Formats: sequence, C-alpha cells, structure tokens
Amino acid sequence: MTSQHPTPGDARPGGRTARNTAAVLQATLDELGERGYGAITVDSVAARSGVHKATVYRRWGGVDGLVRAALEHSTERHWEPELTGSLYTDLLRLVETVTSGFTEAPEREVSAAAVAAAFESEEVAEALHRFMSDRHRRAAVIVTEAIARGEAPRGTDAEEVIRSAIAPVYYRLLISREPVTADDLRRAASITAAAAAAGTFTGTPGPPTP
Repeated sequence: MTSQHPTPGDARPGGRTARNTAAVLQATLDELGERGYGAITVDSVAARSGVHKATVYRRWGGVDGLVRAALEHSTERHWEPELTGSLYTDLLRLVETVTSGFTEAPEREVSAAAVAAAFESEEVAEALHRFMSDRHRRAAVIVTEAIARGEAPRGTDAEEVIRSAIAPVYYRLLISREPVTADDLRRAASITAAAAAAGTFTGTPGPPTP
C-alpha cells in the first residue's frame, strides 16, 4: 500500500488482534469461494470467523474492504516459481501451476470468484491488480535466469514474457470457458520461449520481417 493514511484492515497488530485478523480474512476468502462476491455479507464473515460483526465493520468497513484486505493478505504468502534450468520448462511449470490454481487446487473457487468480483467492485479490482502484479514480479525470475543463461537477449521485458505465457490459459479458463489441455500448455510455453529467444520482448515490437 502506498497510502500515507491507514485504511480499515491495514494494521498489522500482534496477539489476539492478529489472530482475529487472520480468522476474518480467511473467512472472507472461504465465503468468496463458496458463495461468490454478491452473496457475501459482513454477518456471514463474522459468524464464520467468530469475530463480532461490530469489530469487522470497524476495521474493514464492509464487504469491499474485507475482500480487498483478503487479497492483499494473500500477497504475503510465500510463493516462488519452480526453476528447472530451461526457459521452456520453467514457463511450462508456471502455466501448469496457473491452470491448477483454477481447476484442481483447494483455492480454485476463490481464484475464479476473485476475478468475477473485480468486475463488480473497483476496490476489489485494484486489490486483484496488486496481487497479480506481485505474482508477475515473482515469476519474472524465470526470465532473468534465462537471460543469464543466454536463452533470451538482454533488455527482455521479463514480466511481459510471463504475461504472454499465461494469457492463453486465462483466456480459455475465464473467457471462452474451454478445457485447458496439456497440449495447450506446452504450446503456450513453447511459443513464448521461442518469441523471447527471438527478441520479441525487447524494445518496441514492429511488424514481422518478410
């Protein structure tokens, strides 16, 4: 957060307050995944977390504040991409992880619900943007390592490579609602790795050379 002024839920106190905070934010994510953004209420989060609703209102202000704080809290959890020593296989592991996060992982319902909520709330959209930006920054090590190995030229925009690899996955999962196959994942990783090696992600791209 860059704000100079604290907003509800921004504090990081310890002891009982920290436990209550963790309980409320986890309850918010659970409610989001099970009920969807439109059905969450402060009452349901309070009941699920065991924290009095007056405390929830005072610290987070309402549903938007709760979901925002829960998404921002998620950026504090440890996550690093798997590094295999090859740009292609690193990208393949990444797109496999993204796909699993929406289809198999315990948090799969939360992942989809958070994206849907971003279309209904500007506050949630901003929080989701910060969450995704954090993940892009962490995943960028895949590309910086590839540059060091000579698999991509210096000046390659690492985060843009990451976006390019995962974009087809998000399109199938969230827009066209098509299955994502192993071939789809291999293709996304292969095309992106080849484009990075060719210098596509350096400078301002122009039209292809005839």
